[in-house]
Amino acid sequence: MKVEIISEETIKPSSSTPYHLRNLNLSFLDQLAPPTYVPLLLFYHADDCNKNIDLSQRSCLLKKSLANCLTHFYPLAGTLREYSFIDCNDEGVKYLETRVPCKLIEVTESPNEKVLNQLLPFEPCHGKTGSEGEEVIRPNVKVLNPMQPFEPCHEKTGSEREVLLAVQFNEFVCGGLAVGVCISHKIADGSSAVTFVDTWAALSRGSASMTIHPSFDAATLFPPRDIMGFRPDIALTKDNIATKRFVFDKTSIEVLKQQASSLGVKAPTRVEVVSALIWRRFMALSRSKTEPVVKVCAVLHAVNLRERMVPPLSKHYFGNVWRVAISPSTIENEEEHHMLVDKLRNAIREVDNDYIKKLVYGNGYMDFLKNACQNFHQSEIMFCNFTSWCRFPVYEVDFGWGKPNWVCSPYRPFKNVVILMSTRDGYGIEAWVNMLKEDMDIFEHDPELLSFVSSTVSG
Repeated sequence: MKVEIISEETIKPSSSTPYHLRNLNLSFLDQLAPPTYVPLLLFYHADDCNKNIDLSQRSCLLKKSLANCLTHFYPLAGTLREYSFIDCNDEGVKYLETRVPCKLIEVTESPNEKVLNQLLPFEPCHGKTGSEGEEVIRPNVKVLNPMQPFEPCHEKTGSEREVLLAVQFNEFVCGGLAVGVCISHKIADGSSAVTFVDTWAALSRGSASMTIHPSFDAATLFPPRDIMGFRPDIALTKDNIATKRFVFDKTSIEVLKQQASSLGVKAPTRVEVVSALIWRRFMALSRSKTEPVVKVCAVLHAVNLRERMVPPLSKHYFGNVWRVAISPSTIENEEEHHMLVDKLRNAIREVDNDYIKKLVYGNGYMDFLKNACQNFHQSEIMFCNFTSWCRFPVYEVDFGWGKPNWVCSPYRPFKNVVILMSTRDGYGIEAWVNMLKEDMDIFEHDPELLSFVSSTVSG
Protein backbone atom coordinates (compact mmCIF):
# COMPACT_ATOMS: atom_id res chain seq x y z
CA MET A 1 0.00 0.00 0.00
CA LYS A 2 1.24 3.45 -0.89
CA VAL A 3 -0.52 6.48 0.52
CA GLU A 4 -0.86 9.39 -1.93
CA ILE A 5 -0.25 12.84 -0.48
CA ILE A 6 -2.76 15.25 -2.03
CA SER A 7 -1.76 18.44 -0.28
CA GLU A 8 0.55 19.75 2.39
CA GLU A 9 0.25 23.11 4.12
CA THR A 10 0.97 24.98 7.32
CA ILE A 11 -1.84 25.87 9.71
CA LYS A 12 -1.26 28.86 11.96
CA PRO A 13 -3.25 29.99 15.00
CA SER A 14 -6.34 32.00 14.11
CA SER A 15 -5.24 34.71 16.58
CA SER A 16 -1.72 35.90 17.27
CA THR A 17 -0.10 34.88 20.53
CA PRO A 18 0.32 37.87 22.89
CA TYR A 19 3.88 39.09 23.24
CA HIS A 20 4.06 38.32 26.97
CA LEU A 21 3.43 34.63 26.18
CA ARG A 22 6.09 34.33 23.50
CA ASN A 23 8.69 32.40 25.53
CA LEU A 24 7.77 29.18 27.35
CA ASN A 25 10.50 27.45 29.34
CA LEU A 26 10.66 23.67 29.34
CA SER A 27 10.14 22.16 32.75
CA PHE A 28 12.56 19.74 34.42
CA LEU A 29 10.27 16.88 33.40
CA ASP A 30 10.16 18.16 29.80
CA GLN A 31 13.96 18.11 29.81
CA LEU A 32 13.87 14.42 30.76
CA ALA A 33 11.35 13.45 28.07
CA PRO A 34 12.65 11.41 25.12
CA PRO A 35 13.24 13.33 21.87
CA THR A 36 10.52 11.53 19.92
CA TYR A 37 6.90 12.09 18.96
CA VAL A 38 3.76 10.82 20.64
CA PRO A 39 1.74 9.25 17.78
CA LEU A 40 -2.04 8.87 17.73
CA LEU A 41 -4.31 7.39 15.05
CA LEU A 42 -8.11 7.66 15.14
CA PHE A 43 -10.20 5.67 12.63
CA TYR A 44 -13.79 6.48 11.58
CA HIS A 45 -15.85 4.08 9.48
CA ALA A 46 -17.53 5.25 6.30
CA ASP A 47 -21.04 4.68 7.65
CA ASP A 48 -20.34 7.24 10.35
CA CYS A 49 -18.53 9.70 8.11
CA ASN A 50 -21.00 9.86 5.19
CA LYS A 51 -23.32 12.45 6.65
CA ASN A 52 -24.19 15.94 5.51
CA ILE A 53 -20.87 17.25 4.15
CA ASP A 54 -18.31 15.72 1.79
CA LEU A 55 -14.78 14.79 2.72
CA SER A 56 -13.16 17.94 1.31
CA GLN A 57 -15.49 20.04 3.43
CA ARG A 58 -14.60 17.93 6.44
CA SER A 59 -10.93 18.64 5.88
CA CYS A 60 -11.61 22.36 5.58
CA LEU A 61 -13.55 22.20 8.85
CA LEU A 62 -10.66 20.38 10.50
CA LYS A 63 -8.18 23.01 9.34
CA LYS A 64 -10.36 25.89 10.54
CA SER A 65 -10.97 24.29 13.93
CA LEU A 66 -7.27 23.40 14.20
CA ALA A 67 -6.36 27.08 13.69
CA ASN A 68 -8.83 28.03 16.42
CA CYS A 69 -7.52 25.30 18.72
CA LEU A 70 -3.94 26.52 18.30
CA THR A 71 -4.91 29.85 19.88
CA HIS A 72 -5.47 27.87 23.12
CA PHE A 73 -2.51 25.51 22.56
CA TYR A 74 -0.22 28.20 21.14
CA PRO A 75 3.13 26.56 22.08
CA LEU A 76 2.41 23.74 19.60
CA ALA A 77 2.65 26.26 16.74
CA GLY A 78 6.01 27.52 17.97
CA THR A 79 9.66 26.58 17.65
CA LEU A 80 11.82 24.67 20.11
CA ARG A 81 14.99 26.62 20.88
CA GLU A 82 18.15 25.03 22.26
CA TYR A 83 16.07 22.31 23.91
CA SER A 84 15.35 24.74 26.74
CA PHE A 85 12.39 26.88 25.72
CA ILE A 86 9.71 27.29 23.06
CA ASP A 87 9.52 30.42 20.98
CA CYS A 88 5.72 30.74 20.63
CA ASN A 89 6.07 32.52 17.29
CA ASP A 90 2.91 31.19 15.59
CA GLU A 91 4.93 29.60 12.78
CA GLY A 92 2.25 26.90 12.59
CA VAL A 93 1.88 23.16 12.31
CA LYS A 94 2.07 20.77 9.39
CA TYR A 95 -1.20 19.51 7.89
CA LEU A 96 -1.31 16.86 5.15
CA GLU A 97 -4.22 15.39 3.18
CA THR A 98 -3.88 11.91 1.67
CA ARG A 99 -5.75 9.25 -0.26
CA VAL A 100 -5.37 5.67 0.91
CA PRO A 101 -5.84 3.02 -1.84
CA CYS A 102 -7.77 0.51 0.26
CA LYS A 103 -10.78 0.19 2.51
CA LEU A 104 -10.45 1.27 6.10
CA ILE A 105 -11.45 -2.15 7.38
CA GLU A 106 -8.43 -3.68 5.64
CA VAL A 107 -6.21 -1.61 7.94
CA THR A 108 -8.15 -1.90 11.18
CA GLU A 109 -8.75 -5.66 10.99
CA SER A 110 -5.12 -6.49 10.23
CA PRO A 111 -3.07 -3.50 11.39
CA ASN A 112 0.54 -3.45 10.31
CA GLU A 113 3.23 -1.12 11.60
CA LYS A 114 4.43 -0.10 8.13
CA VAL A 115 0.89 0.69 6.99
CA LEU A 116 0.00 2.55 10.18
CA ASN A 117 3.14 4.70 9.91
CA GLN A 118 2.03 5.85 6.46
CA LEU A 119 -1.13 7.26 8.03
CA LEU A 120 0.96 9.53 10.28
CA PRO A 121 2.54 12.76 8.97
CA PHE A 122 5.90 11.12 9.68
CA GLU A 123 7.26 8.36 11.86
CA PRO A 124 7.41 8.98 15.62
CA CYS A 125 11.17 8.71 15.27
CA HIS A 126 12.93 8.49 11.92
CA GLY A 127 15.24 5.54 12.07
CA LYS A 128 15.64 2.05 10.71
CA THR A 129 12.49 0.01 11.07
CA GLY A 130 10.77 -2.87 9.39
CA SER A 131 11.72 -6.46 8.81
CA GLU A 132 14.65 -5.58 6.60
CA GLY A 133 15.73 -2.57 8.65
CA GLU A 134 15.07 -0.22 5.76
CA GLU A 135 15.03 3.53 6.19
CA VAL A 136 11.41 4.69 6.05
CA ILE A 137 11.22 8.30 4.87
CA ARG A 138 7.95 9.97 3.93
CA PRO A 139 7.87 11.96 0.68
CA ASN A 140 8.21 15.76 0.93
CA VAL A 141 9.69 15.45 4.41
CA LYS A 142 13.20 16.55 5.28
CA VAL A 143 14.73 14.74 8.22
CA LEU A 144 17.80 14.84 10.36
CA ASN A 145 19.60 11.76 11.61
CA PRO A 146 18.00 10.88 14.97
CA MET A 147 20.88 8.65 15.97
CA GLN A 148 23.46 11.41 16.14
CA PRO A 149 24.49 12.04 19.77
CA PHE A 150 21.93 14.34 21.37
CA GLU A 151 20.26 14.92 18.03
CA PRO A 152 16.49 14.63 18.47
CA CYS A 153 14.35 12.94 15.88
CA HIS A 154 11.97 15.86 15.61
CA GLU A 155 10.71 16.52 12.11
CA LYS A 156 12.26 19.57 10.47
CA THR A 157 11.02 21.92 7.79
CA GLY A 158 13.22 23.34 5.07
CA SER A 159 14.32 26.08 7.46
CA GLU A 160 15.32 23.43 10.03
CA ARG A 161 12.57 24.55 12.44
CA GLU A 162 11.42 22.07 15.03
CA VAL A 163 7.87 20.99 14.18
CA LEU A 164 6.12 20.32 17.48
CA LEU A 165 2.84 19.13 15.95
CA ALA A 166 1.77 17.62 12.65
CA VAL A 167 -1.55 16.24 11.43
CA GLN A 168 -2.54 13.96 8.55
CA PHE A 169 -6.10 13.63 7.23
CA ASN A 170 -6.43 10.25 5.49
CA GLU A 171 -9.32 9.41 3.15
CA PHE A 172 -9.95 5.73 2.29
CA VAL A 173 -11.60 4.53 -0.92
CA CYS A 174 -14.65 3.40 1.07
CA GLY A 175 -15.20 6.89 2.47
CA GLY A 176 -13.73 6.07 5.87
CA LEU A 177 -11.31 8.45 7.54
CA ALA A 178 -8.25 8.32 9.76
CA VAL A 179 -6.78 11.29 11.56
CA GLY A 180 -3.08 10.89 12.35
CA VAL A 181 -1.36 13.12 14.89
CA CYS A 182 2.29 13.42 15.92
CA ILE A 183 3.05 15.69 18.87
CA SER A 184 6.51 16.31 20.27
CA HIS A 185 7.24 14.43 23.49
CA LYS A 186 9.52 17.30 24.52
CA ILE A 187 6.42 19.37 25.27
CA ALA A 188 3.61 16.84 25.79
CA ASP A 189 2.91 13.48 27.37
CA GLY A 190 0.07 11.14 26.40
CA SER A 191 -2.42 12.92 28.65
CA SER A 192 -1.56 16.28 27.07
CA ALA A 193 -1.83 14.85 23.56
CA VAL A 194 -5.33 13.54 24.27
CA THR A 195 -6.34 16.85 25.87
CA PHE A 196 -5.30 18.68 22.71
CA VAL A 197 -7.07 16.29 20.34
CA ASP A 198 -10.24 16.28 22.45
CA THR A 199 -10.36 20.10 22.45
CA TRP A 200 -9.74 20.23 18.71
CA ALA A 201 -12.60 17.77 18.15
CA ALA A 202 -14.96 19.82 20.35
CA LEU A 203 -14.25 22.93 18.26
CA SER A 204 -14.67 20.95 15.05
CA ARG A 205 -18.16 19.72 15.98
CA GLY A 206 -19.22 23.14 17.21
CA SER A 207 -19.05 22.51 20.95
CA ALA A 208 -17.15 25.66 21.86
CA SER A 209 -18.53 25.51 25.39
CA MET A 210 -16.43 22.36 25.93
CA THR A 211 -13.21 24.10 24.94
CA ILE A 212 -10.39 23.42 27.40
CA HIS A 213 -8.00 26.17 28.44
CA PRO A 214 -4.82 24.30 29.37
CA SER A 215 -2.15 25.45 31.81
CA PHE A 216 1.40 25.84 30.47
CA ASP A 217 3.27 26.79 33.64
CA ALA A 218 4.81 23.39 34.42
CA ALA A 219 8.22 25.07 34.61
CA THR A 220 7.07 26.93 37.74
CA LEU A 221 6.19 23.63 39.45
CA PHE A 222 9.18 21.72 38.08
CA PRO A 223 11.90 24.33 37.43
CA PRO A 224 14.47 23.41 34.77
CA ARG A 225 17.72 21.95 36.06
CA ASP A 226 21.18 20.99 34.94
CA ILE A 227 20.76 17.47 33.55
CA MET A 228 24.38 16.99 32.55
CA GLY A 229 25.13 13.28 32.68
CA PHE A 230 21.64 12.23 31.64
CA ARG A 231 20.74 11.59 28.00
CA PRO A 232 17.03 11.67 27.13
CA ASP A 233 17.79 9.75 23.93
CA ILE A 234 19.72 6.94 25.62
CA ALA A 235 17.05 4.29 25.03
CA LEU A 236 16.57 5.09 21.33
CA THR A 237 17.86 2.26 19.19
CA LYS A 238 18.74 1.85 15.55
CA ASP A 239 18.33 -1.91 15.97
CA ASN A 240 15.52 -3.73 14.21
CA ILE A 241 12.42 -3.22 16.38
CA ALA A 242 9.39 -5.45 15.86
CA THR A 243 5.96 -4.28 16.98
CA LYS A 244 3.06 -6.60 17.75
CA ARG A 245 -0.39 -6.11 19.23
CA PHE A 246 -1.67 -8.56 21.83
CA VAL A 247 -5.37 -8.22 22.70
CA PHE A 248 -6.63 -9.27 26.13
CA ASP A 249 -10.43 -9.40 26.26
CA LYS A 250 -12.67 -8.97 29.31
CA THR A 251 -12.83 -12.72 30.02
CA SER A 252 -9.05 -13.21 30.05
CA ILE A 253 -8.54 -10.17 32.24
CA GLU A 254 -11.12 -11.43 34.74
CA VAL A 255 -9.25 -14.74 34.96
CA LEU A 256 -5.98 -12.90 35.64
CA LYS A 257 -7.69 -10.76 38.29
CA GLN A 258 -9.19 -13.81 40.00
CA GLN A 259 -5.83 -15.58 40.06
CA ALA A 260 -4.15 -12.58 41.67
CA SER A 261 -6.94 -11.81 44.16
CA SER A 262 -7.24 -15.45 45.29
CA LEU A 263 -3.59 -15.29 46.32
CA GLY A 264 -3.80 -12.15 48.41
CA VAL A 265 -3.90 -9.15 46.04
CA LYS A 266 -6.93 -7.01 46.87
CA ALA A 267 -8.99 -5.82 43.86
CA PRO A 268 -6.23 -5.92 41.22
CA THR A 269 -6.78 -3.66 38.21
CA ARG A 270 -6.70 -4.76 34.58
CA VAL A 271 -3.57 -2.68 33.96
CA GLU A 272 -1.80 -4.31 36.91
CA VAL A 273 -2.58 -7.89 35.89
CA VAL A 274 -1.78 -7.45 32.19
CA SER A 275 1.46 -5.57 32.96
CA ALA A 276 2.55 -8.24 35.45
CA LEU A 277 1.84 -11.02 32.95
CA ILE A 278 3.92 -9.38 30.22
CA TRP A 279 6.69 -8.58 32.72
CA ARG A 280 6.73 -12.22 33.80
CA ARG A 281 6.95 -13.45 30.20
CA PHE A 282 9.72 -10.95 29.44
CA MET A 283 11.77 -12.59 32.18
CA ALA A 284 10.89 -16.06 30.90
CA LEU A 285 12.19 -14.97 27.50
CA SER A 286 15.48 -13.91 29.04
CA ARG A 287 15.85 -17.25 30.84
CA SER A 288 15.20 -19.17 27.62
CA LYS A 289 18.27 -17.83 25.86
CA THR A 290 21.22 -20.15 25.53
CA GLU A 291 23.60 -17.72 27.17
CA PRO A 292 21.54 -15.69 29.62
CA VAL A 293 23.48 -12.72 30.93
CA VAL A 294 20.60 -10.67 32.30
CA LYS A 295 20.33 -11.03 36.07
CA VAL A 296 17.72 -8.39 36.90
CA CYS A 297 14.62 -7.24 35.03
CA ALA A 298 13.35 -3.88 36.28
CA VAL A 299 9.84 -2.85 35.32
CA LEU A 300 9.33 0.88 34.71
CA HIS A 301 5.68 1.95 34.68
CA ALA A 302 4.79 5.52 33.70
CA VAL A 303 2.72 7.29 36.37
CA ASN A 304 0.63 10.44 35.82
CA LEU A 305 1.65 12.90 38.55
CA ARG A 306 -1.30 15.28 38.13
CA GLU A 307 -3.66 13.41 40.44
CA ARG A 308 -0.91 12.52 42.92
CA MET A 309 0.12 16.05 43.81
CA VAL A 310 -1.31 17.94 46.79
CA PRO A 311 -3.45 19.70 45.78
CA PRO A 312 -4.06 17.70 42.58
CA LEU A 313 -3.44 19.36 39.24
CA SER A 314 -6.11 19.58 36.58
CA LYS A 315 -6.08 16.63 34.20
CA HIS A 316 -5.69 19.25 31.46
CA TYR A 317 -2.37 20.50 32.81
CA PHE A 318 -0.16 20.53 29.73
CA GLY A 319 3.36 19.19 29.45
CA ASN A 320 5.28 16.16 30.67
CA VAL A 321 3.80 15.59 34.12
CA TRP A 322 4.81 11.97 34.66
CA ARG A 323 7.55 9.81 36.10
CA VAL A 324 8.12 6.08 36.34
CA ALA A 325 7.45 3.65 39.15
CA ILE A 326 10.33 1.17 39.32
CA SER A 327 10.35 -2.38 40.63
CA PRO A 328 13.19 -4.89 40.06
CA SER A 329 12.96 -8.67 39.97
CA THR A 330 15.72 -11.25 39.84
CA ILE A 331 15.61 -13.26 36.63
CA GLU A 332 16.73 -16.59 38.08
CA ASN A 333 14.05 -16.58 40.80
CA GLU A 334 10.82 -17.12 38.90
CA GLU A 335 8.13 -15.19 40.76
CA GLU A 336 4.43 -15.98 40.49
CA HIS A 337 2.04 -13.67 38.71
CA HIS A 338 0.34 -12.39 41.88
CA MET A 339 3.72 -11.53 43.43
CA LEU A 340 4.61 -9.34 40.47
CA VAL A 341 1.18 -7.67 40.62
CA ASP A 342 1.84 -6.84 44.27
CA LYS A 343 5.35 -5.54 43.50
CA LEU A 344 4.06 -3.34 40.71
CA ARG A 345 1.23 -1.96 42.85
CA ASN A 346 3.58 -1.07 45.70
CA ALA A 347 6.00 0.65 43.33
CA ILE A 348 3.22 2.78 41.82
CA ARG A 349 1.89 3.70 45.27
CA GLU A 350 5.32 5.03 46.21
CA VAL A 351 4.91 7.74 43.57
CA ASP A 352 3.09 10.09 45.95
CA ASN A 353 3.33 13.72 46.99
CA ASP A 354 6.46 13.06 49.09
CA TYR A 355 8.07 11.45 46.06
CA ILE A 356 7.20 14.52 43.99
CA LYS A 357 8.69 16.88 46.61
CA LYS A 358 11.97 14.96 46.50
CA LEU A 359 11.81 15.05 42.71
CA VAL A 360 11.56 18.84 42.74
CA TYR A 361 13.77 19.82 45.66
CA GLY A 362 16.34 17.08 46.08
CA ASN A 363 19.43 16.04 44.13
CA GLY A 364 18.87 12.33 44.71
CA TYR A 365 16.66 11.94 41.66
CA MET A 366 19.30 13.29 39.27
CA ASP A 367 21.87 10.98 40.85
CA PHE A 368 19.48 8.09 40.29
CA LEU A 369 19.00 9.03 36.63
CA LYS A 370 22.72 9.24 36.02
CA ASN A 371 23.19 5.81 37.58
CA ALA A 372 20.35 4.49 35.44
CA CYS A 373 22.13 5.74 32.32
CA GLN A 374 25.21 3.79 33.35
CA ASN A 375 23.19 0.66 34.16
CA PHE A 376 21.38 0.84 30.85
CA HIS A 377 24.53 -0.24 29.05
CA GLN A 378 25.19 -3.13 31.43
CA SER A 379 24.03 -6.40 29.98
CA GLU A 380 23.13 -7.72 33.45
CA ILE A 381 20.12 -5.39 33.77
CA MET A 382 17.07 -5.37 31.50
CA PHE A 383 14.38 -2.69 31.59
CA CYS A 384 10.75 -3.43 30.76
CA ASN A 385 8.85 -0.18 30.14
CA PHE A 386 5.07 0.31 30.33
CA THR A 387 2.83 3.23 29.48
CA SER A 388 -0.91 2.96 30.02
CA TRP A 389 -3.43 5.00 28.02
CA CYS A 390 -6.34 2.96 29.36
CA ARG A 391 -7.92 5.83 31.30
CA PHE A 392 -7.66 8.35 28.46
CA PRO A 393 -11.00 9.10 26.70
CA VAL A 394 -9.67 8.43 23.21
CA TYR A 395 -12.89 6.74 22.10
CA GLU A 396 -14.83 9.94 22.87
CA VAL A 397 -12.98 12.04 20.26
CA ASP A 398 -15.80 13.20 17.95
CA PHE A 399 -14.89 15.72 15.23
CA GLY A 400 -18.53 15.97 14.15
CA TRP A 401 -19.01 12.65 12.37
CA GLY A 402 -19.23 10.31 15.35
CA LYS A 403 -16.84 8.58 17.71
CA PRO A 404 -13.86 6.54 16.45
CA ASN A 405 -14.20 2.85 15.71
CA TRP A 406 -10.58 2.20 16.59
CA VAL A 407 -7.72 4.16 18.16
CA CYS A 408 -4.07 3.18 18.45
CA SER A 409 -0.67 4.54 19.38
CA PRO A 410 1.54 1.62 18.41
CA TYR A 411 5.15 2.14 17.36
CA ARG A 412 7.91 3.33 19.69
CA PRO A 413 11.60 3.33 18.63
CA PHE A 414 12.69 1.62 21.84
CA LYS A 415 13.16 -2.01 22.78
CA ASN A 416 11.03 -3.59 25.50
CA VAL A 417 8.41 -0.83 25.51
CA VAL A 418 4.72 -1.68 25.95
CA ILE A 419 1.82 0.69 25.26
CA LEU A 420 -1.47 -0.36 26.90
CA MET A 421 -4.71 0.95 25.41
CA SER A 422 -8.35 0.13 26.15
CA THR A 423 -10.38 -1.77 23.59
CA ARG A 424 -13.42 0.05 22.28
CA ASP A 425 -15.76 -1.68 24.75
CA GLY A 426 -13.71 -0.28 27.63
CA TYR A 427 -13.14 -3.68 29.25
CA GLY A 428 -10.23 -5.22 27.34
CA ILE A 429 -6.66 -4.09 26.72
CA GLU A 430 -4.57 -3.89 23.56
CA ALA A 431 -0.90 -4.26 24.43
CA TRP A 432 1.43 -2.93 21.75
CA VAL A 433 4.79 -4.58 22.43
CA ASN A 434 7.98 -3.19 20.91
CA MET A 435 11.11 -5.33 21.17
CA LEU A 436 14.05 -6.57 19.14
CA LYS A 437 12.85 -8.77 16.30
CA GLU A 438 14.97 -11.71 17.45
CA ASP A 439 13.24 -11.51 20.84
CA MET A 440 9.77 -11.06 19.34
CA ASP A 441 10.23 -14.27 17.35
CA ILE A 442 10.33 -16.08 20.70
CA PHE A 443 7.96 -13.88 22.72
CA GLU A 444 5.03 -14.10 20.29
CA HIS A 445 4.97 -17.91 20.66
CA ASP A 446 5.05 -17.94 24.46
CA PRO A 447 2.34 -20.49 25.44
CA GLU A 448 1.49 -18.92 28.81
CA LEU A 449 1.11 -15.48 27.24
CA LEU A 450 -0.99 -16.77 24.36
CA SER A 451 -3.32 -18.64 26.72
CA PHE A 452 -4.67 -15.23 27.77
CA VAL A 453 -4.52 -13.49 24.38
CA SER A 454 -7.65 -13.34 22.22
CA SER A 455 -5.84 -12.11 19.10
CA THR A 456 -2.43 -10.98 17.93
CA VAL A 457 -1.39 -8.76 15.07
CA SER A 458 2.12 -8.26 13.78
CA GLY A 459 3.70 -4.90 13.08
